[in-house]
Amino acid sequence: MSITTLIADDEEGPREQLRAALARLAPDLTLVAQSANGVDAWDDCLALEPQLCFLDIRMPGLSGLEVAQRLAQLAEPPQVVFVTAYGDHALSAFEAGAVDYLLKPLEDHRLEQCLQRLRARLPVATATGGGASAQADLDPRADRHAGQHPDPHPGQHASTGMTAQTLELLRQLLPAHRPPMRPIQASQGREVQLIAPEDVLFFQSDSRYTRVVHRDGEAWIRTALKELLADLDPHLFWQVHRSVVVNSRFVASATRLDENTMQLSLKGSAEKLPVSRQFQGLFKGQ
Repeated sequence: MSITTLIADDEEGPREQLRAALARLAPDLTLVAQSANGVDAWDDCLALEPQLCFLDIRMPGLSGLEVAQRLAQLAEPPQVVFVTAYGDHALSAFEAGAVDYLLKPLEDHRLEQCLQRLRARLPVATATGGGASAQADLDPRADRHAGQHPDPHPGQHASTGMTAQTLELLRQLLPAHRPPMRPIQASQGREVQLIAPEDVLFFQSDSRYTRVVHRDGEAWIRTALKELLADLDPHLFWQVHRSVVVNSRFVASATRLDENTMQLSLKGSAEKLPVSRQFQGLFKGQ
């Protein structure tokens, strides 16, 4: 089976070097995306659902660690390999935590060793003809049933495709608290409306604009949803669909309509929001 793969690095040179090395050493990998920053990497992962991601640690928008933290909450997260340089503050933690990583500049023998470890964790996926059953064997799920209560700690479960060492590393390296987000500025004719982030119920994007629904009404802004994500606290604002981010404090309930369909009811709003398959694990009964 071909293993779908994403490379994320904000520098074209290292990105191309890794692409060429994978083409030479791992013909069983199919490159589905080359992302130039962390924001695009996250969005590409949602759109393409790769099985394997090579994430540069230092990228604008979202760092590789922040992208990995978000990937960990997905129902079927990919395997992650971090890419870093000598002297990076995270390197000692990688070495101590037995986390998959590569050093720049890349060396073929190190990449081959990394690929061997990855293949050992993907024995069924690489030996079968692929499809949904192969993906299920690659990343089995013990419980996909949804209840009424959002999980307060998304992504911290044994069912994730990432190793326990990787999740522990993310907890150690990522800051526990983010700086306060600045007010959202929405143009209303000649007026610029300032909206406090904590008053936002949800964000919803279309092809050009992002709709901001808040306590006192709604507004439209030109900032793309994927760009807003870099400033939002992921513990408070949960992405539940590629086009929807919800303030978890306003979630009243999650209802499963059928095996693949879930929707959210919100406090203070009659609207129902869709939850895509990859994010349904955020909502589990207790």
